[in-house]
Amino acid sequence: FGIHALLLVILTLSPMTATARSENDVTGEDVYPPLWDLAAEKLLDFPVKDNKIVISAWNYQERLGVYKSLLNASAKYFGAFGPQNSGNILWGLPLQHGWQFRTGRLADPSGVTSCGYENGELLCQSVRSWWSCMNYYLAIIPFLGAVEAGLFGQLPYEIEILPPEEQKDDFCYSVKDCWSRMPELMDDWKAFFEKPVSSATFSSFKLDDALDLMWKAHTTSIAYALPKFQNSLKYLSDSEANFGEAWADAVDFIAATHFCTDLLTTNNFQAFLPHRMLVEGDVLPSISDFSPQQNKVLVSLRALHKANKLTGGLLLKLWQKAMSTEEGRKMGRKVIESLASS
Repeated sequence: FGIHALLLVILTLSPMTATARSENDVTGEDVYPPLWDLAAEKLLDFPVKDNKIVISAWNYQERLGVYKSLLNASAKYFGAFGPQNSGNILWGLPLQHGWQFRTGRLADPSGVTSCGYENGELLCQSVRSWWSCMNYYLAIIPFLGAVEAGLFGQLPYEIEILPPEEQKDDFCYSVKDCWSRMPELMDDWKAFFEKPVSSATFSSFKLDDALDLMWKAHTTSIAYALPKFQNSLKYLSDSEANFGEAWADAVDFIAATHFCTDLLTTNNFQAFLPHRMLVEGDVLPSISDFSPQQNKVLVSLRALHKANKLTGGLLLKLWQKAMSTEEGRKMGRKVIESLASS
């Protein structure tokens, strides 16, 4: 059964690949999240009020600025892994967020407000959006963990994150608040950012160690947020809700390989994600305005999610066991990379 399970995982990952980009493509605008050039470069670019740096996390451009500040502040630790900070493994986070924005997944799915729509408040991120709420735990929590770890040095002001209009209790809004309410998440993200900050020299900062810590924090964030926002799935079509849950499940499989989430690799593996929200009437594997590869991705993610659910999580455990050694992870990544360049 173990061999069949691993084969299923490999087959599931294979359609998610695209033709690999070269390093020469780094400068292409399409590789960056939408509005990346307009996002804040550093923390002091955000408004300061009452001796606090105030960030509106429910505005796409401001949340993007949080990511950009993280990328810029951590750039010196990833310089050896690619030009122009392209080797920074934090790229996976803003690129996923950019895909969510571009495909309309951050807008109000209930249709009650104009939040996130072109004819309304385009940059608004709805608290009714399952994707936006899940992403909060992969944006604001990592960011505040980085603040606590000293990534930004000694800041002259405290950080204050503005709350959404509803569901305020589902989120935290400052370093102190997050530590008191979700210490495990903060601890995991702080540990990731402390690794390079505390390294005696930049050269002692090993990429595999960083990926291990980053993926541990990433999967912990998703596991914490999933049950919290289960009710938000009711605003989505069944197809979109199923895709969201399958996406969250697939992250655990990818994480086990210590997959590198740098700029180029993430773009390659995002190329065939659906370019719009799924709606009632979308029938796999023949959604007419999706490419064959996009249809295959959705079918594969659904199959992986179902198989893991039917086995009570055994499929994931087998995969994680196979990926528990450096050699195993290397093989896992090679399978994915070889498929990407085929």
